[in-house]
Amino acid sequence: MHLKPQPGRVVTDPATGLPLPQDGCLVEPSQYWFRRLQDGDVTEIKPKQQKPRTSAK
Repeated sequence: MHLKPQPGRVVTDPATGLPLPQDGCLVEPSQYWFRRLQDGDVTEIKPKQQKPRTSAK
């Protein structure tokens, strides 16, 4: 899961003991994170996908 905290919220990652970065990070799905989503403390985001490179001919 790729999550980021809601603006103005500090959400600690129980695996690291550190707050989630404001731009988000990848976390292991768990009851903790599902509860944070349900409570509105974090938002699930889609990681930015890079466009496939095309070879110039």
